[in-house]
Amino acid sequence: MSSCAPARTVFACFAEVARAIAHEHRLELLEHLGQGERSVDALAAVCKLSVANASQHLQQLRRAGLVATRRAGKRVLYRLADDDIIALLTILRRVAERSVADMERVVTTYFRARDELEAVSRDELIARLRDGGTTLLDVRPEDEFALGHLPGALNIPLAELERRLSELPPGHLVVAYCRGPYCVLSFEAVAALRARGFNVRRLEDGYPEWKAAGLPVEQRPHGL
Repeated sequence: MSSCAPARTVFACFAEVARAIAHEHRLELLEHLGQGERSVDALAAVCKLSVANASQHLQQLRRAGLVATRRAGKRVLYRLADDDIIALLTILRRVAERSVADMERVVTTYFRARDELEAVSRDELIARLRDGGTTLLDVRPEDEFALGHLPGALNIPLAELERRLSELPPGHLVVAYCRGPYCVLSFEAVAALRARGFNVRRLEDGYPEWKAAGLPVEQRPHGL
């Protein structure tokens, strides 16, 4: 056997994983699976894909070992294979931030335009929640909140924020979070609340990163 054969086999395995994530729909599916276990129908709806298309992408992710499944009655539920997938997406994001010009443009024109303040780190958030005077705001849809959320978070989906402003305690710092570092929901929530005079900042990342870091989370029963 050639001495390079084992190395080539290893690189081929790397390439299989790289091919599996080399599509924007599959990356979006992984982001949503980072929120919790979902059916293909639920994933198709939230990603605005046909069920057949979502299923094809999920099968490619499954073959690469990135997602796992279980059967619940007549439904097949998908989940991330493990928390290393979150770490993989984090590294991919950081490389893109440094290397891809389009990433810099969209970060500048969209995200920074809505929130130029430094985000709150996980350690800072933990300290602020311990000291009091901070409201943790989860702006994801209710079904995602039910799958898992940061302890003590108040769930007000972005679409309901305008009519539920009275639920935010006056005088508190509001820290908003959603699906991840570049989830548009928290950026839009920060911009909307700041325009109405709230003292609001954004968590540096989202629920999946918090959970992958081994920090405590809460769940409540809810239909998928």
